[in-house]
Amino acid sequence: MNGLYHLGELAGGEVEALAARALALRAGAPARRFEGLALGLLFLNPSLRTQASFQRAAGRLGFDLVQLAGGAQGVWGLETRDGQVMDGAAAEHVREAAGVLGRYVDLLAVRAFAGSRDLAEDLRDPVLQGFRTHAGVPVVNMESALWHPCQALADRVTLEQHAVPAPTRFVLTWAWHPKPLPHAVPNSTLCMAAQRGMECVVLRPPGFALHADALAEAHRLAAASGGSVRESEDRAEALAGATVVYAKSWGSLAHWGDADAEARHRAPLRDWCVGSDWMARAAPGARFLHCLPVRRNVVVSDAVLDGPASVVLDQAENRLHAQTALLERLAVAVTARPAATAAKAAAAMESPA
Repeated sequence: MNGLYHLGELAGGEVEALAARALALRAGAPARRFEGLALGLLFLNPSLRTQASFQRAAGRLGFDLVQLAGGAQGVWGLETRDGQVMDGAAAEHVREAAGVLGRYVDLLAVRAFAGSRDLAEDLRDPVLQGFRTHAGVPVVNMESALWHPCQALADRVTLEQHAVPAPTRFVLTWAWHPKPLPHAVPNSTLCMAAQRGMECVVLRPPGFALHADALAEAHRLAAASGGSVRESEDRAEALAGATVVYAKSWGSLAHWGDADAEARHRAPLRDWCVGSDWMARAAPGARFLHCLPVRRNVVVSDAVLDGPASVVLDQAENRLHAQTALLERLAVAVTARPAATAAKAAAAMESPA
C-alpha cells in the first residue's frame, strides 16, 4: 500500500480490515509506535476535523510532525502545469515543493480542494496528482478536487460501529446550500457504500448529477461487491426503507465556474433540507450522517441533527481512528522498505559477476 488517493484503489477486504482496526483502536487497543518517522501535513484549504484528527493520530503513532498551511502566512503559491513561464502569482512548482517535502518526511498528507472555476482542470486533480508523482514518499489524500478517502473510510467505520447491514438502502441526498460545493465527499461516500455492497440511491434534484466518471466508479465497485447504484429525483420513493440517509451539498456540473447561474438554478430548492418528515420515510432505526461542518436548518433541521438518528459526532470521532489505522499500516510498509532494500543489495553483492 503506497499512500491513499481514492478508497476504491483498495480491495474490499483491505478496506474491511482497516475499518476493523479502526474500531479496535476506538475500543482502546494501543496503536503501534514509529519513533523517528516523520509525517508531513500540507493544508492548502481550511480544516477542523481533518487537521485535528491527523495531528492526534500522529501523536498516537509517535511520528515527528511537520505541518504547513497555504495562504499569506503559509507556503508559496503552487504551479502544477509543466512547461509554464512562471511570471504570475505562483512562486513554486509542485515538482520542487513535492520533491523537497519528500526529502524531509516519510509520509505526506495533502489537502487541496477543487478550484471550482474550470471543470476540466478540477477533473485533472492537479495538486494531489502532482504530489503523488513527485514526492517520492507515500501520499495520503486529505481531500482533493475529486476524492476524500479519509472521510469515506471514517464513514465505513461508522456504519460498522452501528451495525448497519450491508445489503440495505444507503441514500446519498443532495441538500441545499447558499453556494456550490465540491464533489469530493459525495463521490467518495457513494463509492464507499457501493464497495460495501449496499443498495445506493443518489437522491438529487434535476441538474445536480454527479460526474459520469464518479458514477461509473461506483457502479464498478457495486458490481464487484453485490451492491447497486442508481439515481432518483423522487424523494418519497428513494427514502422509503433507507437504513442510512447521508446529506451533502454539491455544485451543478452544468454551471461549474458560474456562481451566478448556479445560484439561480438552486434558488427554488431550499426545501431540500433533511427534516423529520424525511427520516420518517426511512426504515425504523435509520441513521443520519453528514461529514461536517453543516449549516443547521439549511442542510438539515435541528430536530434531525440533535435527534436519535444522528451519528455525526461518532462519524467525526471515527476520523481519528480511521486515520490512525491508515497511517499505522502505511508506516509498517515504510519501515519494511529499508530492510527489503538492504536484503536485495546484499543478495546482489553475493551474486557472482
